[in-house]
Amino acid sequence: MPGIRAAPIMTRYVRYDDFLQEVGIGYGEVRYADVIAAAQREGPRLRLRRWDAFHLLRPYVTPRFLQQFRAVVPLALYLVAFQLLFLRQPVSGGWTVTVAMLAVIVGLMLFMEGLRLGLMPLGERIGELLPTHRSLPVVLGVVFVLGIGVTLAEPAIGALQAAGALIVPAQAPLLHALLTQQSGWLVLAVGAGVGLAAVIGTLRFVRNWSLKPLIYASVIPCLGLTLAAYLDPARREIIGLAWDSGAVTTGPVTVPIVLALGIGVAAAVGKGAGSLSGFGIVTLASLFPVLGVLILGLSVSPDGAAGAVAVAAVSSPPWWARSPTAEVIASLRAIVPLVLFLMLVLAVIVRRRIRRPQAVALGVALTLVGMIAFNLGLSYGLAALGNQSGGALPAAFTTMHAIPGSPFYPYAMGLSAVIAFAWLLGFGATLAEPALNALGDTVEQLTNGAFPRRLLLLAVAVGVAIGIALGVVKLVYALDLSLFLIPGYLLLLVLTALSSEEYVNVAWDSAGVTTGPVTVPLVLAMGLGLGDAVQAPDGFGVLALASLCPIALVLLCGLYVRWRTSYRTG
Repeated sequence: MPGIRAAPIMTRYVRYDDFLQEVGIGYGEVRYADVIAAAQREGPRLRLRRWDAFHLLRPYVTPRFLQQFRAVVPLALYLVAFQLLFLRQPVSGGWTVTVAMLAVIVGLMLFMEGLRLGLMPLGERIGELLPTHRSLPVVLGVVFVLGIGVTLAEPAIGALQAAGALIVPAQAPLLHALLTQQSGWLVLAVGAGVGLAAVIGTLRFVRNWSLKPLIYASVIPCLGLTLAAYLDPARREIIGLAWDSGAVTTGPVTVPIVLALGIGVAAAVGKGAGSLSGFGIVTLASLFPVLGVLILGLSVSPDGAAGAVAVAAVSSPPWWARSPTAEVIASLRAIVPLVLFLMLVLAVIVRRRIRRPQAVALGVALTLVGMIAFNLGLSYGLAALGNQSGGALPAAFTTMHAIPGSPFYPYAMGLSAVIAFAWLLGFGATLAEPALNALGDTVEQLTNGAFPRRLLLLAVAVGVAIGIALGVVKLVYALDLSLFLIPGYLLLLVLTALSSEEYVNVAWDSAGVTTGPVTVPLVLAMGLGLGDAVQAPDGFGVLALASLCPIALVLLCGLYVRWRTSYRTG
């Protein structure tokens, strides 16, 4: 535990209540910070027994564990209940899935705490000091490389990389090639998009740019490249992957670290202190990776991809059954280079020492252990469960040879129930995201209560629910994703032009905060499982629609709030 130093073997032991009494802290009023401060004053002569250490750590660990527990367990129980009761299918590997779920909870808890103790302080310190020691081009270069690094460290990026094993090569050769043979280039394209978004977001902080022109300048090229891919049948399959990539990147690593660095730079140059300075980075980090993947997909030859797929026709193991060793290596490759880069920038470019190096070292260790545990739990638990449920969904309304007795219900009833299942999954998963609740509090304060927190939560949750339900309909009926995306984002551009700046910032960022480390792999696995079951070319696109719909609803709510306010005051 940070702050309590090791003692010689012959030093005395103290009981927890005796220790509190000795250092002058009331038993019923104990705070973690007070205990740590008292332990530091006691110095090397203090040594706590394991039971006493447990009492000290319990109030610190319990709320963090419960936060992740509430985000993971209700969704898992919902999937299990639906699969057992409605689809009448057992859960394969029940004990393995249960243990893996516990690993997801513990891994997320350790990962988020390590992020707070280790990586975020490094990003904030670099953001504060870098502008005073180097020119703006050097600062932006560091920000760009950092954007690539945080993409590699994003927990959900592994689910995207490994999804290629579920793509049937004969049905989608280009998509399969991008996710297997070209996976390194794919991640680099996503990372370059995040890096470019971080650069522009930092410039926005420094120059106080409006977000509206940046949205137009990024969405319009994305729609143009989407249309170009749609008009080429050989490349049409990359559209879902590209737009889903934007949802994957806005996770618990990318947003906090890049945002901390950008705001630190803005504060160092005396700009960006406005109430809306923190908004916009999530939006840009969602759109620029889409642009990067579309450019990559349009530049790869479909004929070459088909040939590469033919060579690699040997069946690969399911993406949720990768070996533990592979998961550990993947975690090390994701975290270690990012930490080394941050330390290198601080030591060589900024030429400053790390503040609280022991706490930072502990944070890095917790981040690494947490990511390993999370990846293992994701592979053997959350993703496997989502894939099972998604693969069994069509049995509710159509015949599946692998499931005896299907269909279990009449077509209309079964399909309606599956769509309702997807709607409730999106609604519940969104309300469980802690970042959304924090955004709701911020918006209510910025608008002086005109846009209530409850209204924002409801709008975003309903929007995500509608998006996931539309994604299921798209997979079941094999509809092209462009038919949803192009009209949908054109509508968003119109609503953006009609809306005021503060509501544009909130609406476009609200889609990013809903795509957390639990929601993304779960929805992605369910979509891939459903797409495989209905023999769709791919299961991508559900996350893209889950990001589009909440933006529209929040913008509409913002227009309503503005109209209601002007009507009352006028």
